[in-house]
Amino acid sequence: MRVAVGSDHAGFELKVSLAAHLAGLGHEVVDYGTWGTESVDYPDFGAAVGRGVVGGQADLGVCTCGTGIGISIAANKIPGVRAAVVHDVSSATLAREHNNANVVCFGGRLTTPHVATEALDAFLGAAFQGGRHQRRIEKIAALEVSSGAGEAGGVG
Repeated sequence: MRVAVGSDHAGFELKVSLAAHLAGLGHEVVDYGTWGTESVDYPDFGAAVGRGVVGGQADLGVCTCGTGIGISIAANKIPGVRAAVVHDVSSATLAREHNNANVVCFGGRLTTPHVATEALDAFLGAAFQGGRHQRRIEKIAALEVSSGAGEAGGVG
C-alpha cells in the first residue's frame, strides 16, 4: 500500500516515527514534508497529503501536527478527503469503519509514538462497513459540491 505522510514542525518527530513503522511493514511511504523542526505552516502539508490521496498517488494518508486538529482541517478542505483526528485504537478503528476516513491525523504534542503506532495499525487494519454508514458518507460528499447556504435540511 502507498501511504502519504505529512506534518508541520510540531508533528515532525511523530511523522518520522510513523513513516518508519509503515516502511517496516512493507508499505511505500510518500513523504510530503516537512523535513525538519523549523516552523512551517500545517495547511501546506495537510493539503499536500490530501491531494496525494485523492489524486491517486497514495491509498491513504497520515498527517501530524501539534494537536492533529489544524492539519486535519486543512486536509479536509480537499474534496474527497475524509481526515479524522484520532487519539487511540478505538477512534482510529471507527474512523475507518464508520466514516471511511482516508487520512488519519495525530497530535505530536498529545499522542505518544507508541499509542499513535497502535492507532495507525488499527486504522490500516479496519475496513469501511458500508450499510447505514454509506448514506452518511454520501451526504458528506454532497456537502463538498453544495454551496452550503441553507442546505442543512432543517437540522439545527
